[in-house]
Amino acid sequence: MATATARTASRANVSTLQTFAWTGTDKRGHKLKGEELGRNANLVKAHLRKQGINATKVIQKKGSIFGKAGKTITGQDIAIFSRMLATMIQAGVPLVQSVEMIAGGSKNPRLKDMLTAIKVEIEGGSSLSEALGKHPVQFDELFVNLVRAGESAGVLDIVLDTIASYKENTEALKGKIKKALFYPAAVIAVAMLVSAILLIYVVPQFESLFKGFGADLPAFTQMIVNASRFMVAYWWLVFGIVIGSGLAFVQAIKRSRNFARLIDRIMLRLPVIGQILHQSAVARFARTLAITFKAGVPLVEALETVSGATGNIIYDEAVARVKDDVSVGHQLNLAMRQQNLFPVMVVQMTAIGEESGSLDTMLLKCAQFYEQEVNNAVDALSSLLEPFIMVLIGGLVGSMVIGLYLPIFKLAAVVG
Repeated sequence: MATATARTASRANVSTLQTFAWTGTDKRGHKLKGEELGRNANLVKAHLRKQGINATKVIQKKGSIFGKAGKTITGQDIAIFSRMLATMIQAGVPLVQSVEMIAGGSKNPRLKDMLTAIKVEIEGGSSLSEALGKHPVQFDELFVNLVRAGESAGVLDIVLDTIASYKENTEALKGKIKKALFYPAAVIAVAMLVSAILLIYVVPQFESLFKGFGADLPAFTQMIVNASRFMVAYWWLVFGIVIGSGLAFVQAIKRSRNFARLIDRIMLRLPVIGQILHQSAVARFARTLAITFKAGVPLVEALETVSGATGNIIYDEAVARVKDDVSVGHQLNLAMRQQNLFPVMVVQMTAIGEESGSLDTMLLKCAQFYEQEVNNAVDALSSLLEPFIMVLIGGLVGSMVIGLYLPIFKLAAVVG
């Protein structure tokens, strides 16, 4: 009862932690200074005293008007935290002290605050999985479930090390996908920007020259001039529509699952990029299911966790249907085959894994294969886009230059 009360009190006070700047001296009289999280100055002084520091000044830091400063907490930060925590637990360092040491060595204020809050939760009697579950943005359901399984089996260090490897592979795969999607988007953005600059600043100079000719302009040149006049007069409207459309598109994806499903379906059907997204989703599915199943999580529960980890709604919903089929007694490979979405190789490897009792091993092999396929496809896409970029930008600028010089060529022909 006392433990439950302490845990409740701890959870209630986690959100009240404040950052205090302190100065003091150690046992040798050397001056020290730093920052510490705590509920009030007295508790901070007491905590420093336990570390052999005599705090002479403790002042609460004022919050920024823009919110908490510092970088956001990335997936790579979580991977490093998992790896360091696994190493310290393997070395016999107590859990609370391990989290405190990692927090103290963090250069990211947001990460440091979060880890300190986790340490407070554990000190209050919570398990590591319960403490991590208080931060669902950084530690998703999969992460928390794996840690809980590791705690139950007494192999927390092994599970954390496995999670670290999983996060590193996942972040590397995400980076590849972002690169594949960013490249075409960047090309389109540059093309639009170059066009806008030419229409707003360059074409008007030629238009003033054309007025002195006293002759009708070629149709192509007149079209460019008209476009320039529109951009000069309504550039703010054009840029507003472009930016507004982008923001509306992002919000529609976030707020409407049907719209997000439609976009994911279209993306999967795109040439080259669609194949990369297919392979990425399969790789995430295989690796996530392998890691979860290897940690001792029952297959149905593991599939429920995996259903939100593929990065694509079409695959997420397919995995959810697979879970429903498996929960009523169907074999995993048969349930996957019914979806007509998973590659034949993955289905066959899954069948072999089920028959031999090595499902996690077979799925990991599938994940490694498709991750390599993604790497190769992204590299090939980059090589393919380089000449495309040159042709697009060159064609765009070249067509405008030709359009602007057509009247001059026409005038030269008449004079000749």
